[in-house]
Amino acid sequence: MTPSSDKDLNGLDNPSFVGEHGSHCHSSPARAAWGPEEDGGSGHSETKLGYTVTDVPPWYLCILLGIQHFLTAMGGLVAIPLILSKGLCLQHDLLTQSHLICTIFFVSGICTLLQVLFGVRLPIIQGGTFTFLTPTLAMLSLSSWKCPAWTQNATLVNASSPEFIQVWQTRMREVQGTIIVASCFQIFVGFSGLIGFLMRFIGPLTIAPTITLVALPLFESAGDMAGQHWGIAFMTIFFIVLFSQYLKDVAVPLPSYQRGKKCHLSPIYLFQIFPGKGSGGDTSPTPPVLGTRPSPEQTPCDGQVLLGLSLSWLLCHVLTVTSVLPAAPTAYGHLARTDTRGDVLSRAPWFRLPYPGQWGTPTVSLAGIFGMLAGVISSMLESVGDYYACARLCGAPPPPEHAISRGIGVEGVGCLLAGAWGTGSGTTSYSENVGALGITKVGSRMVILAGACAMLLSGIFGKAGAVLASIPIPVIGGMFLVMFGVITAVGISNLQYTNMNSSRNIFIFGFSLFAGLTIPNWASKNSAVLETGIIQLDQVILVLLTTGMFVGGLLGFILDNTIPGTQEERGLLAWKQSHEGGMESSQLVSKVYDLPFSIGTKYCYVSWFRYLPACPKRLSCDQRMDELKAAGQKKSVKASLERNSEISADTRI
Repeated sequence: MTPSSDKDLNGLDNPSFVGEHGSHCHSSPARAAWGPEEDGGSGHSETKLGYTVTDVPPWYLCILLGIQHFLTAMGGLVAIPLILSKGLCLQHDLLTQSHLICTIFFVSGICTLLQVLFGVRLPIIQGGTFTFLTPTLAMLSLSSWKCPAWTQNATLVNASSPEFIQVWQTRMREVQGTIIVASCFQIFVGFSGLIGFLMRFIGPLTIAPTITLVALPLFESAGDMAGQHWGIAFMTIFFIVLFSQYLKDVAVPLPSYQRGKKCHLSPIYLFQIFPGKGSGGDTSPTPPVLGTRPSPEQTPCDGQVLLGLSLSWLLCHVLTVTSVLPAAPTAYGHLARTDTRGDVLSRAPWFRLPYPGQWGTPTVSLAGIFGMLAGVISSMLESVGDYYACARLCGAPPPPEHAISRGIGVEGVGCLLAGAWGTGSGTTSYSENVGALGITKVGSRMVILAGACAMLLSGIFGKAGAVLASIPIPVIGGMFLVMFGVITAVGISNLQYTNMNSSRNIFIFGFSLFAGLTIPNWASKNSAVLETGIIQLDQVILVLLTTGMFVGGLLGFILDNTIPGTQEERGLLAWKQSHEGGMESSQLVSKVYDLPFSIGTKYCYVSWFRYLPACPKRLSCDQRMDELKAAGQKKSVKASLERNSEISADTRI
């Protein structure tokens, strides 16, 4: 092994080395300070990390991996404006769709900076959430918000006319207002510490139908888009499955340069979005956490999705140039042509700065707020699971209560900003990026900060959103079939914590899921039966009953907490055990999760600030002595075990 010449922020030699096969190994300063055993049984020592959460990699590695994290999240970020475009009457206004894509990039960058610097302080990306889509689409399906018939005809739509602008902006302002009000509930739950209280009653049998019903109602949108040309859609699916499932463990020999070996071929796992060279280190799958999406070792990550999407897009362009795809607007497959949506690239500005209130002053209705609260609760529970998974993968101790409270509160602030800017959705933690940490073996916060800056720059660069808005519709449909299928399966995978041999659990999940599909379908077709004579109340009832995730999640919550069952049977015991850490050093916890710029020292340890749930807690002298004693006992036990193993080894010899 040869030493690396990289320097850390203090100008000191960074204790990193280049392995025999070009792999980048790193001795973490945090681990050097507290010793290899301070992680205490939480499993961190089993993950061979190049950089832990508090380390600072070289600047070029921060930029490279930061862009990779942005690409990993891009699929989900782009999908949300494209899905909402129909409900907002924007399916024939590609320029506005590109503005929405740039806006969600920009706001996601701001929210990621806030989360990493002042929130849970883990390397975790923030972006638009699918849990807000279902209640938003339910609200937009009300008779008062249905799109006029003329907006569905491309020949009648003049995107620059005041009448058309008024149509879509009034709907967007209504969505903005409901998100802003619902985000206040999340801010309160987070900074008040109530999230810990809610987690006592919400288990896998509540989460599973809720997350599953986020994607299932979207099958019609995915089918309509893919049905514009099933051949192109299946080709997109083929590429995504090929790259994410069949080729993910195939090393591609590519030319590389190293000082000692000069030019040579190195095996690169090209389809694992910038993993390490050679064997790639420890790539054993990390078990999914309640409410999270699996890691890229288990499901297609958005980097592989974008690769498959790009190839399908390129092939559509070839078929367009060669006139294989029909030019007649009414012919089947016409929307697979790249020239039907390509004019947006020339019309979009090079630079455009999104700003709060860009679509007008937000408005609020009671109906949308109640439906959006279901999305807020689902988003919070998913994020809590992401925090624990992220801590495990980046070499950090399990997040303490104050960090979780602060993280949920900052996510609420992010939803507030998303509502003010008008992204059409709230923000949440992205599990795809949490899983990417397990591949890159770089868990540094600085990498995510670099990714956030890439989001901000992409949000300002107007052509970036225009390029993504011009993707052919069948290609988008193929991507949605994969993406929504994965989200559905992830919701069901939460049942792994429960005993599914129990008739109790089978009944709760099956009934909640089926009712979450049946009741919204009936309510949307028989809204007149639900009328009470009070318009506002009618809208509230209709939005709630047509939101499948609310119906299924509420039934699962009520039945799981009222039907007798043990903690083990309900899956709550396994859920708690998956989040338990070992004997973590208070110094290590403080280094990872305390507020930056000495904010915690100046404010959280004085006066009444120390009683706030989101403020870091300082241990008393007695607690510190107990911690030191426990750490000493732990080291002595480990030394004893090592001596015993050596003695037994000598005996065997």
